[in-house]
Amino acid sequence: MRLSTVAIIGTTFAAAAALCYVAAGFVVSGIEATSERSVRNALDDGELPWAEVQANGLQLILSGHAQTEALRFKALTTAGRVIDAARVIDQMTVKDAAALTPPRFSIEILRNDSGISLIGLVPAATDRAALIATLGELVGPDQVADLLESADYNMPDAWDVTLAYALETLRALPRAKVSIQSGQVAITAMSDSADEKRRLETQITRNTPSGVRLALQISAPRPVITPFTLRFVLNENGAHFDACSADSENALQQITKAASAAGLMGKANCTIGLGVPSPNWGAAVAMSIDAVAKIGGGTVTFADADISLVAPTGSDPALFDRAVGELENTLPEVFALAAELPIAKDAASGPVDFTATKSPEGAVQLRGRISDELSRTAAESLAKARFGSKSVTMAARVDENLPQGWPLRVLAGLDALSLVAHGVVTVTPNAITISGETGSPTASEEIARLLVGKLGEGQRFDIAVTYKKKLDPVLGLPTPTECEAEVQAIVAARKINFEPGSATPVGDAAGILDDIAAVLNKCSDFEMEISGYTDSQGREEMNKALSQERADAVLRALRDRRVASVSLTATGYGEIDPVAGNDSEEGREANRRIEFKLIKAQPVNNLVDTLLENAEKSDANETPMGLTEEEEQQKTDTPASEGAGN
Repeated sequence: MRLSTVAIIGTTFAAAAALCYVAAGFVVSGIEATSERSVRNALDDGELPWAEVQANGLQLILSGHAQTEALRFKALTTAGRVIDAARVIDQMTVKDAAALTPPRFSIEILRNDSGISLIGLVPAATDRAALIATLGELVGPDQVADLLESADYNMPDAWDVTLAYALETLRALPRAKVSIQSGQVAITAMSDSADEKRRLETQITRNTPSGVRLALQISAPRPVITPFTLRFVLNENGAHFDACSADSENALQQITKAASAAGLMGKANCTIGLGVPSPNWGAAVAMSIDAVAKIGGGTVTFADADISLVAPTGSDPALFDRAVGELENTLPEVFALAAELPIAKDAASGPVDFTATKSPEGAVQLRGRISDELSRTAAESLAKARFGSKSVTMAARVDENLPQGWPLRVLAGLDALSLVAHGVVTVTPNAITISGETGSPTASEEIARLLVGKLGEGQRFDIAVTYKKKLDPVLGLPTPTECEAEVQAIVAARKINFEPGSATPVGDAAGILDDIAAVLNKCSDFEMEISGYTDSQGREEMNKALSQERADAVLRALRDRRVASVSLTATGYGEIDPVAGNDSEEGREANRRIEFKLIKAQPVNNLVDTLLENAEKSDANETPMGLTEEEEQQKTDTPASEGAGN
């Protein structure tokens, strides 16, 4: 009886446990299905169909391939809003970052007296340590602030060559901002003077690699102009400025507007500077130009606050009086006007003048009349001081009846002639006329300021000086490639010979070296290697030593002729790289030679070398930076051969 009772009780508990287990299974299955369905619906509503959902008990597993990290996080957040986030298991993956669009890499380099700062994003492959070391050579290792970030993406195609060019350019710019992107460089900088600005612009533009776009803006401080000079001319040939100065953009606009109304074609080339005698300068100039236009011609000259207006000979007196009267009554205070209406005179017997002529070769001839022997000696001495004692020929005669002040005008004319490359200055009783060509774009203004300063604003003078780029000491300089071509032309016609087995030049070597030095001394920003070679006779070590001695001898000879030695290097290569066979005397003679090889501008240090090499190796089957084969061939170093007799 007792066993039956125990069995019944045990069976009852077992049946209850089984029922509970079955019930729990149904509950879990229901929760899994509900959770999976709810999360699936939420993901679909969130436009995340790529995410897969699988319930595992109370846990929910998310899988699938997300396009971005942001989409993966969005899927997790969406599921976490439906069920407890702790139940969500993340098994999703994200596509390879390398397949995504790379960021725009750029660097801002700021350089001033306190050092250099770098800001931007660079490829992870960029050697930042070497970059900082390179810039540290310019300002000191402790003066470079590195604020760069990096990203692990492929390096843009033109990144290396662009960065190399920017670093090389920064050497010449102590105060600048250089913005770098692949294939683009933007430079904003300051220079110490207008001449320095022109030199930097020329140098930087010349060195721009093919395929790199350059945006260049260099500013220069305003010059101090004394006296503050302006000279406007209106004659039968039209209107022009011999000199033009303004104190502000507003004054320049006033002057330009008045000159255009008077007949000036094109833009007025005016210098904005310091030293203006009155804030009403622009208004006074505009009024004076209007007066000249009303008269129908003439000149108006400003020297600080003094104004000289000269009408054409034979102008209508009534028209002259009205125009001058209106100008006198409207000029701002401070300005003083002197007006002149020349009266035609009968021509005197024989020309009364003094003429100085400067030829393109530099020879100067002085002819005409001069007041006395002392004045003639003074004029000859000044000419020799300005143009060289061996270049001056004095052929002027003494005439004691010349007008008062004639010697001063002659000396002023010679000073003016020294400001042109070649030309003629003529002094007459009524005017000074100077014409010629110059390599300075501001020569006319300098001549006008000189004559006004020495003779006064009332002096009549005519300036017809033409600017020629080829005469410009900056823009007219030949490029390194042009210099190499000139050296090639010299050595193609003649040879440098040496004594047999020696490094002593013989024959016409001195004359050849004179001509080469003359070419190299007018070149800028070039580096050239003097390479020595021999034939194959004798021991290899001796041939190499002899070739080095001969290259050194040429280097010393050019240095003695004042060629910058920092631009030249000498290397002896011995018997390698023959240009002809060594089995004949003619071939051996050809192999005994000196070559001049133009070297591309050297970068700051080995980092820039590496950058350029990487750019050249980026595609072995294509020319770098998109050059054609013909263009690339023109950039290749071409030796200029010379003979070296053994």
